[in-house]
Amino acid sequence: MLNGFKDFILRGNVVSMAIGLAVGSAFTAVVTGFSKAFITPLIGLATGSVGDFSEASFTVGKTVFPYGLAIAAAIAFVITAAVLYFLIVVPMTKIQEKFAKEEANDPKSEKRDCPRCFTEIPAIASRCAHCTSEVEPTAAVIGLGKVPAAR
Repeated sequence: MLNGFKDFILRGNVVSMAIGLAVGSAFTAVVTGFSKAFITPLIGLATGSVGDFSEASFTVGKTVFPYGLAIAAAIAFVITAAVLYFLIVVPMTKIQEKFAKEEANDPKSEKRDCPRCFTEIPAIASRCAHCTSEVEPTAAVIGLGKVPAAR
């Protein structure tokens, strides 16, 4: 039982996910600190608020609504999402595209329409399965040399 748990923990995906979560939470703390230290005071200066904009609120009756906290959290989220997208997702996508291998085309998966009954048939078919009329295989498949021998 413990060996199975050890194998699960030492699996590459679990360790990578744990490291990603730790780095992500640390990065979020940095962005939140940057947002509170620089962005929200600048918004406070621009809007005429005194001090930190994240402390801005309004009151309805006896209830206080701290809308500045919500805006500060939204700004931190947008900055975090943008940085993660442009510094991690975009480069990883380019790397994956660079190393992706082209899948071999399977001639059986290519489709075309029967010229007589207009139903979809395989491109290598020599007879329509629906109307049983004889058809010629397409030129693209003939060029690949993958046309099966006639029976």
